[in-house]
Amino acid sequence: MTEAWRPDDEDERRGAIGPVKVRVPAKVNLHLGVGPLRRDGYHELNTVYHAISIYDELTARRGDTLALTMEGEGTGELALDDSNLVIRAAHALAGYAGVLPHARLHLRKQIPLAGGLAGGSADAAAALVACDALWGTGLSRDELAGIAADLGSDVPFLIYGGTALGTGRGEAVSPVLARATSWHWVVAIADGGLSTPAAYRELDRLRDSGAAGAPLGSTDALLGALRQRDPRVLAGTLGNDLQDAALAMRPALADTLKAGEAAGALTGIVSGSGPTCVFLAADAADAERIAAELTSAGVCREARVAHGPVVGARVG
Repeated sequence: MTEAWRPDDEDERRGAIGPVKVRVPAKVNLHLGVGPLRRDGYHELNTVYHAISIYDELTARRGDTLALTMEGEGTGELALDDSNLVIRAAHALAGYAGVLPHARLHLRKQIPLAGGLAGGSADAAAALVACDALWGTGLSRDELAGIAADLGSDVPFLIYGGTALGTGRGEAVSPVLARATSWHWVVAIADGGLSTPAAYRELDRLRDSGAAGAPLGSTDALLGALRQRDPRVLAGTLGNDLQDAALAMRPALADTLKAGEAAGALTGIVSGSGPTCVFLAADAADAERIAAELTSAGVCREARVAHGPVVGARVG
């Protein structure tokens, strides 16, 4: 029988002895322009990512094997084996750094599954940051983002957080320089999720049949709005090419969007591939009021308030 691995003195010096806790935010797409299908099977994207204050937390401890447990959103639904992005991220980091992939990982999940908020990608980013600290691999954010790009299109952004322009299939991330403004959001969480690949297929179908709206153009107007402090200006620039697909797959989302705007939101859009809808509020007090009205209207499972931008996956 193979002897179980134990950290020696050098391992202990290189990495953390105690548990490492990493908090990672959800993301919304302020602009999600979907281009044609590429040869690699992905669509060309031109998007503006924005990290908001809804968080998952991953705790990493030393262990003899690699194991994942969880609580919160998705418990009992989310596989905890090698198909999970957290496990895949830990293996990817270990392979890159040349260390044994041994850790006990525990996920406290608040970001809903398949909600268009990049919850799985966020957890992968958290795993990279947590295991880097636990194992003492000492990688830079850029190195971690390089590993992240092979795990999923949204994962590199969640390493950085803030607001950023994403190109390629979304994995090429460039921070957006904007004035230090905190934007206030209401996040309307639906019952159940939507498959991201299915949403892209539906968009292709709608476009082929001529039923989709005109594709979004340049991000210039939105990037200009971010440099101002007026949420009303920003509201007029938000857009999502996948919204048509999400509404076709889940028609009830139209009622959610109407209810949010009737409650006084400056605008509302489907987040990513849905079914979460996000609403821009004038200020924090307005966000609280809109969330209460959406909850009372019964058009979503839960309405949460959030602000952004916030930093990406961080220890602490």
